[in-house]
Amino acid sequence: MSNYTYKRIFLIVLDSVGIGEAPDADKFNDLGSNTLGHIAEHMGGLNMPNMAKLGLSNIREIAGIPVQEQPLSFYTKMQEASNGKDTMTGHWEIMGLNIQQPFRVFPDGFPSELLNELEEKTGRKIIGNKPASGTEILDELGEEHMNTGALIVYTSADSVLQIAAHEEIVPIDELYKICELARELTLDEKYMVGRVIARPFIGVSGNFTRTANRHDYALKPFDRTVMNELKDSGYDVLAIGKISDIYDGEGITKSIRTKSNMDGMDKLIESLDMDFTGISFVNLVDFDALFGHRRDPIGYGKALEEYDNRLTAVLEQLTEQDLLIVTADHGNDPVHPGTDHTREYVPLLVYSPRLKVGKELQMRETFADVGATIADNFNVKMPAYGKSFLPELN
Repeated sequence: MSNYTYKRIFLIVLDSVGIGEAPDADKFNDLGSNTLGHIAEHMGGLNMPNMAKLGLSNIREIAGIPVQEQPLSFYTKMQEASNGKDTMTGHWEIMGLNIQQPFRVFPDGFPSELLNELEEKTGRKIIGNKPASGTEILDELGEEHMNTGALIVYTSADSVLQIAAHEEIVPIDELYKICELARELTLDEKYMVGRVIARPFIGVSGNFTRTANRHDYALKPFDRTVMNELKDSGYDVLAIGKISDIYDGEGITKSIRTKSNMDGMDKLIESLDMDFTGISFVNLVDFDALFGHRRDPIGYGKALEEYDNRLTAVLEQLTEQDLLIVTADHGNDPVHPGTDHTREYVPLLVYSPRLKVGKELQMRETFADVGATIADNFNVKMPAYGKSFLPELN
């Protein structure tokens, strides 16, 4: 007899696809936020037939997506229990952690004390020090960097310290050492930076291009996650897209890089052809990075429709030995003021061909219920947080 209920679990995190303000949205200045709802309004209705069949509008009605009399999936929404609304907090909670010390973001740039120390240790001056798009900051400061050798430091709405340098001015090995230094300096609780990212580029002024030599230096999760338990029990943990970076490689048996949402869906579909026992876990980051932060509801809506189109192949290839879980990690309402994430409920859709008719699940009080369900499925150690909904799938 097998030691699991489902042999394979496919977990899709739609980065930033929130479904309406959380009860504590006021504490995060996010009253009125509703990522999916506002995108649908701007699109004049979303065309997402696969998510419709699963029961997305049964969670909360969304323009263009009909409510189903008999949805395919078990459905509900989840509330974040951790103190934060960023990618790492949401993902770490999904895998069974509870984060009460939030990662810091730096909307006004990094403290001078930190940058002075970095300048002293590297022997290079720092320019930039503000939230910026990675391509725009190169247009603005790339030439000055090439003339002076100063490091371009910038951040985003996430908890990241990014260091850009031209590969002919600062050799890759030196840039990596600089980022390792920055990682050490930002481990201090007063900074709580989630990731330091090396952002090398090439080219000439007016035509700079970032290279594939990016490297992320993330914080390790402060405790074991469900992924650690799976790996140590001999199960497969396939990490597609940003997943390996988010967990700093912890609990992962195979890391698969992606270039875009569609590439992420391609890699997920490829994993459906693999014979493995465990989880295939993908993050689709473009929703957040390309459309949410850039406050582009139309681009976001089109990306959602493209994703839904690729979901057809996923649903066709799932077997009765498989379970599909679709959710998100936070909101990023593209019509909300500013360029920050938004504190929202996230959708939860759970489907397997062996489940003939979907039903409404109880509202989940923590994202960790996903991790608890996965742990329950594979009979590994349960996380300290979260309640399995596996017994309710019948």
